[in-house]
Amino acid sequence: MELILSLGIGVMTGSGVWLILRPRTYQVIIGLSLLSYAVNLFIFGVGGLKVNAPAILTDGVAVSAYSDPVPQALVLTAIVIGFATTALFLVVLIASRGLTGTDHVDGREQSQ
Repeated sequence: MELILSLGIGVMTGSGVWLILRPRTYQVIIGLSLLSYAVNLFIFGVGGLKVNAPAILTDGVAVSAYSDPVPQALVLTAIVIGFATTALFLVVLIASRGLTGTDHVDGREQSQ
């Protein structure tokens, strides 16, 4: 399970970095979103992967058997903030496209 999670985080991080380096602003926004999802998965991985672990304290169960709620709370907060910043970036993208007439990061078309 840890190997699959590590590969998923690596692929998402690599794809996000590759998209951030692209010349168009929409690709940069999608790359930032992929990077934030990869960081969220990393936080889950650091918190420890436990399947079918109870989240509520009960008598007779060791504390080490419970899932840690702190990474879950951090990721939930990061998801909400990520949606808000993505929406803000998209509004700025639309305004920039309307003002400059292009969606390139530097504001001009590249000659090839």
